[in-house]
Formats: sequence, C-alpha cells, structure tokens
Amino acid sequence: MPESRQLPLTELRTDGVRHLAWLCHAPQLMTSGRQFQPSEWLPADTIERLRHWDRTASACPERLRQPATPRLGHYFERLYQTLLEDLLQWPILAQNRQVRQRGRTIGEMDFIVENRQTGEIEHHEIAVKFYLGYQHQDGTVFWYGPNAQDRLDRKTLHMLEQQSHLATRDEARDVLEDLGLTTPPQARIFMPGYLFYPDSMPLNPPSNIPPSHLRGEWLPARRALNTNVRYWVPLNKPHWLGPWLQEGPPDTQATRKALNHIADGGPPRLFAELTPHPDGTTWLETHRFFVVPEHWPGPNARPT
Repeated sequence: MPESRQLPLTELRTDGVRHLAWLCHAPQLMTSGRQFQPSEWLPADTIERLRHWDRTASACPERLRQPATPRLGHYFERLYQTLLEDLLQWPILAQNRQVRQRGRTIGEMDFIVENRQTGEIEHHEIAVKFYLGYQHQDGTVFWYGPNAQDRLDRKTLHMLEQQSHLATRDEARDVLEDLGLTTPPQARIFMPGYLFYPDSMPLNPPSNIPPSHLRGEWLPARRALNTNVRYWVPLNKPHWLGPWLQEGPPDTQATRKALNHIADGGPPRLFAELTPHPDGTTWLETHRFFVVPEHWPGPNARPT
C-alpha cells in the first residue's frame, strides 16, 4: 500500500484495528538490510479492509476482538500474527519455536512464514520498544527503557547478531527439518517504537535511527507537576501503541494523582497530551511524555 494511501489512524475507533494500522506503518528503531517494513507488502484493499473491520465488529478478526492485555509484547505478537495471516495472508509455518542446545534453550524464533509474494520462507524477529535518551556526567548518551534495565544499543545488537541468526545455527536444524525446510529461511527484523528526548536539553538521535522515527519527551515528575497538564491522560498498556483517542475531556485529577505517585517514587509512566476533535466529542493525542522519578535512571544505569 503506497505511503500516500496511509489511513489516518484517528479515523479508527476500534482500539485493536487502530493498533494494527499503526503497526503497518510505524517507523523502526534501527536501520538494517534485514528490516521488514509491512507497508511495502500490504495489498491494495488494506484501507477498505481496516475500515470494514472498524465499523463491523463481526467481520473483525477474532484476535482483534479479544480483550486487550497489559502484556505489551504478547499483544504486539497477536497484532503481528493478524498482519501476517489476515492482511498479508501469508501462512505461519511456526511461531515461538525454541532452539535448544544440550537441553538448554538458547533462543526462540518468533515467526517462520511463507512470503506469498516472493515464494521465500522467512524468519521474522519482532519487538516493540520505548527508549528514553539520557546523557551521563561523562557526556556519553544512552537510550534506556523506562525501567532502565533495557538499552537500545544492546537490544539492537541482540536482534542483529543473535536473534536474527537463530535459524542459521546447527541447533536449529531439527526445528527446520520438522517444517520440511532444508535451508535456513531469510532473516527479517521488525522493531518499531518511540524515542523520548529530555525536555530540558537537546540530544541527537543514535546514528542508525531513521529520521522518521516516532518521538516524544521525558521529564521528572516534580517538573511535570509544575506544568500545565490539563489535557494530559496516563496511558496504560497496550495503549502505548498509538495514537490514543477518547470520548470526553481528560480527567485532570486522575492525571495529577498519577504524577504524584511517580514523584513519591513510583515507576515511570507514559502520558498523552490531547486536543479536542472538531466533532466536539472526541479527544485526540497530539504529543507523548514519559514522566520519571527524580533520580531516574538510577545507579543501575551505567555508561558501560
């Protein structure tokens, strides 16, 4: 589906359908020859199909009608399965297949699929990630996950050097033979997400990040409490997959309660700033903020 035919996401009122449409076009957080970009493979009737699913619940794939789960990785995997089987109509030959070495699991192949447009068998590794840029006292800049345990450079290396090579390892031979494959499938990587920049200083994005990447800002909770948050709402997983929309105005009291919890040492949280739609009833996301405790990322985050 050409980029010019991308469906405005805020037109879709069903969360699962909107999240799937976001997945189809979301920029990735890396540049690699192994990248898989769904928008390059979508059929011509994708927009019409998404609109139909949004308006007719009975026509919507069952996975999109299931209750949303706060387990973001599991939910993202469900969306990706819907992309492959219901939009692209590519058969999934295997999913979450473990690769073992002497009884120990050394990795798990996310998807083995048949690309119906090329006839090739492909191994897809997927992840959705959210990273906050932080400059240490020595000037080094790293991009940490909200819990500061995950880091963009490490995740990228893991995807490129380990996960995407699983199918080429000798230990994967039995798995591939069970699928009737005599040669390793073509590796593909899909890792969309957001980068959040500090609101108090400029940071350059990592060199291997596409300029079109999705972005927001992050700030400490004490500063957020002194900011005009009248139009902010906290976002719960899986609604980190944007954009958020809702009926009725934001609940400022709930937002301030969430901010105070973070200021008292609670975990980081994602917020969306909203603006009213011209229809007078719907409010749409215009910007994103991660709000963190005062001493984030803490002593566990080291520039090594």
